Amino acid sequence: MQDIINQTINFVKTTLADAEAGHDWFHIERVYKTAKTINKTENADTLIVALAALLHDIADSKFNGGDEEIGPQKAGDFLASIDVQPEIINEVKLIIKNLSFKASFGEITYSSKELNVVQDADRLDAIGAIGIARAFTYGGFKNRVLHDPEIKPKLQMTKEEYKNTTAPTINHFYEKLLLLKDLMKTQTGKTMAQQRHDFMLSYLDQFYAEWEGKK
Repeated sequence: MQDIINQTINFVKTTLADAEAGHDWFHIERVYKTAKTINKTENADTLIVALAALLHDIADSKFNGGDEEIGPQKAGDFLASIDVQPEIINEVKLIIKNLSFKASFGEITYSSKELNVVQDADRLDAIGAIGIARAFTYGGFKNRVLHDPEIKPKLQMTKEEYKNTTAPTINHFYEKLLLLKDLMKTQTGKTMAQQRHDFMLSYLDQFYAEWEGKK
């Protein structure tokens, strides 16, 4: 098992060598570590959790013209090339396909303990101190303004509206980041999310105070 994981780590590091900083190898490594922490109490399949965590952003649709099939396919092709069992490959592909926040906009057709673990780990990396840093990194990558008081957050979006939004980065807090705490599936994820959520609220208080020149 460890040999498969090591080969996967090397593949991901090479593939994401030039990735945007919020979706690079270090994001993958954090999600992988957090998934292992969560799985200490969830006892999901160790190999499936590891492979799904490591491969979940191997071809993020945001950077591939919105194609939501390329990630699972690329992960599956790699795992097949190193002779991983087909049933494991299938589970990993299903997790990757159903992992993202935008996947929650549609009807949920797949669930598993392994998905819960990896999904919570990925969502945890989108909130708290690192989540804030990633949000502004991606906003800069897309040349978005930090904040525009005239553009209000849109709280009821369709999947297509969410995928195509160009709103200021601060709006993303209300449109996604502050919603993630209540979407956690595991008890460890819920506990970790609460602290990170509270940190984001404190950050927003400071942000608005500085924006208005009050602090």
